[in-house]
Amino acid sequence: MDFTFTEEQQAVAEAARAVLSKVAPDGVPSPALVPGAVADDIDRALWRRLADADLLSLPVPAEHGGAGLGPIALCLLLREAGEVLARVPLLETGAAALALRTYGTAETQRLLLPLIGRGELVVTVASSGRTGHDAAELAVTARPDGDGQWRLDGVQTAVPWAHSAHRVLVPAHTATGRTVLALIPPGLPGTALADQVSTNGERYAELSLEAVRVQSDGVISADGAWEYLRAVLTIGTCALALGLGTAAARMTSEYASRREQFGFPIATFQAVAVQAADRYIDLRAMEATLWQAVWRVESGAGGALPAAADIAVAKVWAAEGVRRIVQTAQHLHGGHGADTEYALHRYHAWAKQLELSLGPAAAHEEALGDLLAAHPLG
Repeated sequence: MDFTFTEEQQAVAEAARAVLSKVAPDGVPSPALVPGAVADDIDRALWRRLADADLLSLPVPAEHGGAGLGPIALCLLLREAGEVLARVPLLETGAAALALRTYGTAETQRLLLPLIGRGELVVTVASSGRTGHDAAELAVTARPDGDGQWRLDGVQTAVPWAHSAHRVLVPAHTATGRTVLALIPPGLPGTALADQVSTNGERYAELSLEAVRVQSDGVISADGAWEYLRAVLTIGTCALALGLGTAAARMTSEYASRREQFGFPIATFQAVAVQAADRYIDLRAMEATLWQAVWRVESGAGGALPAAADIAVAKVWAAEGVRRIVQTAQHLHGGHGADTEYALHRYHAWAKQLELSLGPAAAHEEALGDLLAAHPLG
């Protein structure tokens, strides 16, 4: 498989690198040492710079002022964002824009996509379910309520930056077992937000919906919309993990090259070199499996196995790989890695959050086994 990026996609990565290179995670206190969240809001200045560089409009079609690019471009942007731990809802807003572009009505696209592209509409996604362990689409019920409205009831936990978002995209199930996506303003009557703090210290919220009524034009009922959105969120999380792992490995390499023991840089010690080589293999596997999965989602290409198999493999490598990378980074940094004034501490917290978001590798391996059993290869 040729994973060479197009000139347009390469330009996205270069533009993202230029904007995000000004972001430094150093000096941000550890979540364990501050009351509540590390920050109460997204990085508004960075969000504005991303909009001015036309990076928020990547998924927006040309007729609505965007570039009309797909998940590959979004994941290139997210990889760069993961390297600097950018405190902005790029994943959620980008995934929502792709879902709206693909499954939303023409009127919804006309009203919302230009605002997203200009950075004027922040959208997040409720994808953790009621407890974080159950299916997100089963946590909320949706039923037609007359006069062109839907009624929604239920609870979604761990909604990223819900307090900062203008819309929350919520999956909900109907009485017939279908899944719809509802765009809900957090201030709508019947909605309530309870503060939560994520493992990496970001401000999350539990979203409660009680007899919330949404107009039909705010509900996406097309078949496959939730499955597509969930796939984009997953591969986007894997892209963030790849970026984070790349930065942590680079920090470790630089530290091991200048830290001396017995008159020699520790990078010259065999035990250190072997651990670094193992983590390099993790990064390359994370990268290869990510782009395989993203290509399947963007192209819709068929194969002996459904795209869910490639996504499961990418999740296994991202969840386990990013954990091993930051653990090795902490080990090779010694006591310096535990210093909360040093950026590696933040990378460790973010890596754990991403690992938890992706779920346990064993569950993905089991899902992959079920797919192999259902689609025997030859």
